[in-house]
Amino acid sequence: MEAADPRAAADASIEPASEFGALTASISYFALASAALATGDVGAARDATAAAWEHGSLLSGYAAHLRPIMAQAAQANGDLTAARRWADDAVATATGWVAIYALTARARVAIAQGEPNQAERDAHDALAHAAEVQAYLHMPDILECLATLANEAGSHREAARLFGATEAMRRRKGLVRFELYAAGFEASVTTLRDALGESDFDDAWAEGAALSTEEAIAYAQRGRGQRKRPASGWGSLTPTELDVVRLVSEGLTNNDVATRLFISPRTVQTHLTHVYTKLGLTSRVQLVQEAARH
Repeated sequence: MEAADPRAAADASIEPASEFGALTASISYFALASAALATGDVGAARDATAAAWEHGSLLSGYAAHLRPIMAQAAQANGDLTAARRWADDAVATATGWVAIYALTARARVAIAQGEPNQAERDAHDALAHAAEVQAYLHMPDILECLATLANEAGSHREAARLFGATEAMRRRKGLVRFELYAAGFEASVTTLRDALGESDFDDAWAEGAALSTEEAIAYAQRGRGQRKRPASGWGSLTPTELDVVRLVSEGLTNNDVATRLFISPRTVQTHLTHVYTKLGLTSRVQLVQEAARH
């Protein structure tokens, strides 16, 4: 599908959506902003995100969904300071699949700011979280961040494989790259072709493109993620376990946590049991106290 098609649909939805209240209006503006970013219309993206925030920022539990795209629109507008502020706020407030979106957005901003260590941490956290809950919508963007970082670090063959994997995923899922990232992608590909030579570049790209989504995740995670995670202590908690701890610390019940994370209350309790074991705790009160220290 051409990017202009969903943009036309999103634009057409604005007026009727506004009749159904602030949330519906904000969702329509969010869709319009996404389509504008996909086509590279920075002005439209800026206006649409501002409208989405105006309608949705005061809605409990919803504002966190908006912050990542606010960061992307600010980055597209060339304001990396504002983009980083939005991205930091997004990471601090998002849970569930939105946390994956937030971490990926901040990784993109960190790359643009010349902070590869921050970008790598965020991209790998997003990758681990997405793999854990099998939420693959942002997987091409996550792997593209890691490919960009590998290229900048001189790991050219790894970068070419990861780029090949991301392009294959986009084709399989019908996803497009936002226009603000296109120049960086094209520059990286040019650098890789020059560094590897045409034949080796094509071979590495094809190797990446042949990987399934799960195989691409395993390739990107080798030597990192679960294999490097300690068995106990705060650093042993998975991204989903951290989400559960954060929401419990806010005073939410297991049922409320389950609703926020789109999982069952029984699964929430299972995560809490694992957390208690890893941290050596026996009560919810102790967990809240431990979370406050971190």
